[in-house]
Amino acid sequence: MKKRPKKVRKVDLRKIDPGAHPLCEDKETAQLRTREFQKKMYDLLYLMFAHNRYSLLIVLHGIDTAGKDGTVRHIFSGANPQGIRVFSFKKPTTEESRHDFLWRCHRHTPESGLATIFNRSYYEEVTTVMVHPEYLDEQRIPDELKKRPDFFESRFESINAFEKLLADKGTVVIKLFLHISKDEQRKRIKERLENRSKNWKFSAADIKERRHWDRYMDVFEKMLARTSTPYAPWTVVPADDKWYRDYVVSKTIVERLERLAMSFPKAKRQSLSVR
Repeated sequence: MKKRPKKVRKVDLRKIDPGAHPLCEDKETAQLRTREFQKKMYDLLYLMFAHNRYSLLIVLHGIDTAGKDGTVRHIFSGANPQGIRVFSFKKPTTEESRHDFLWRCHRHTPESGLATIFNRSYYEEVTTVMVHPEYLDEQRIPDELKKRPDFFESRFESINAFEKLLADKGTVVIKLFLHISKDEQRKRIKERLENRSKNWKFSAADIKERRHWDRYMDVFEKMLARTSTPYAPWTVVPADDKWYRDYVVSKTIVERLERLAMSFPKAKRQSLSVR
């Protein structure tokens, strides 16, 4: 008997306004709350380190200039560097291309008590490659596998299984999709060109990839629909306004960590004899 395909709830990013502020309209209030959330987050991360049963994986995803670097810089600047590691995954190396697409990220998932941020991640091996299937040629995958009609669907399933594996070990997986508008991306690229202090951020590839905007939106919608699960849900963050992005990100992390059953370990009392 054939299995019925699972129903997947469709995601339409066009119906989500990247400039909206549904959770907090006032900028000053949001910035104040963000600072409060940050302090609470640092306390919770310290507790998680002491409790040493859970770990935290934060996955940041979004189109070029969506603000992934800025999110890491603004939200986690005051955290204990010993407890948080950040990995930014670029184009796969020759060694990485010889392994499965999850291998290079799996090696850097957090151990118990620690937190890890993936600035770009294994999702690039689905979204970017769906837009540019020619990139698969560098991954040494047999032609008959690459040509399978369910090739990318299989990758989505692999990601879900991978994240379930992490969740079953006690890793809290928080996935944040930074959603910006095409007009906002244009402004940010222009600023990188005109502002000397931001020239180093500019890449001609940003302009080249911008031509594929509609295709990226289609792919992102598929990604969000196929890989948002009860154990690793996606949060779509309206990110045109950085102050609101920071508010939603910090709020999301704190509310998730607060649901964990954590406590500080009690000191073991040992009988001491005085001689």
